[in-house]
Amino acid sequence: MSRMAILFAFGSAALFGLSTPAAKILLGAVHPAMLAGLFYCGAGLGVAALRLLRTGRTRTREVALGRRDVPWLVGSVISGGVAGPLLLMIGLAHTQAATASLLLAFEGAATVLIAWLFFRESYGLRLMLGMACLAAGAATLAWSGPPTLNAVAGPLAVIGACFSWALDNNLTRKISLADPLQIVEIKGLVAGPVNLALGFWAGGLIPPLATSLLAAAVGFVAYGVSLVLFVLALRELGAARTSAYFATAPFMGALAAVFALGDPMTVQLAGAGALMAIGVWLHLTERHQHEHVHKAMEHAHLHVHDEHHQHRHQPSDRPGEPHDHPHDHEPLTHAHAHTPDPHHRHRHA
Repeated sequence: MSRMAILFAFGSAALFGLSTPAAKILLGAVHPAMLAGLFYCGAGLGVAALRLLRTGRTRTREVALGRRDVPWLVGSVISGGVAGPLLLMIGLAHTQAATASLLLAFEGAATVLIAWLFFRESYGLRLMLGMACLAAGAATLAWSGPPTLNAVAGPLAVIGACFSWALDNNLTRKISLADPLQIVEIKGLVAGPVNLALGFWAGGLIPPLATSLLAAAVGFVAYGVSLVLFVLALRELGAARTSAYFATAPFMGALAAVFALGDPMTVQLAGAGALMAIGVWLHLTERHQHEHVHKAMEHAHLHVHDEHHQHRHQPSDRPGEPHDHPHDHEPLTHAHAHTPDPHHRHRHA
């Protein structure tokens, strides 16, 4: 499952990275905030259509968001869909482009910090070094000369945006067992209008219909499908590890620009790729194993009957695997390699 989750994380990064060359093409005709709004609207509407198409067409089903998920979802939407874009807009208005690009690479590190301090995710030296290489690769890619800090407010706002998105990543992990299509639909349909409103506030205008539809289509793939894959990766890997793999998105976007837009293959791009390759290798070769305790718990999600799911069934439970139903976990102590998935969120010495 972790291998599949890693593929989901890389797939999410690749699709999001592809939005960079697409945005470069569209930015000549669309205000940046309006473009972000159209991207999010396309994501929300497109994923909503996917949910409708999926209904009744699959034997398995995802668990819908429940009452206990609402606080985490609200926090995620506010931090990632409202506060993040607003702070970024304020920061970009008072920060040089080179400085802002470098500061945005801080999101991955902020995600790790929040995951470690507040959400009990383990993160050893190997993974810290890997994250440092990935962040260094992103900074190398963004470097366009020595940045200067002409004002404190702008850079602080950009850092605030990074922390907002980092908090969003960690809050989304708390609800990642729920239907990822439902999560992304709600996020997109809230963040889209909010960003459009920010665009109007900044003086932007809705572009012509053909341009708007193209932006929405890009948003569906690069934001909507990408975020669905991100949520699926969060389930198995946790926020810190998923964000580490997702940090390769700028490199994938730059690489796509080389082939799609004819951008040159530079030493800077090659160096960033080498740093990120080292970081990814450090993460892929991690093996986190120790004796740990599973406390008694009850929840519902898609599952198969592995060593963590040995329980009785009711006549009303759906047959076949994977399936979903409320189920109990008895206390269990054992040792094996694991990631911070929903069944391995424990403290470490």
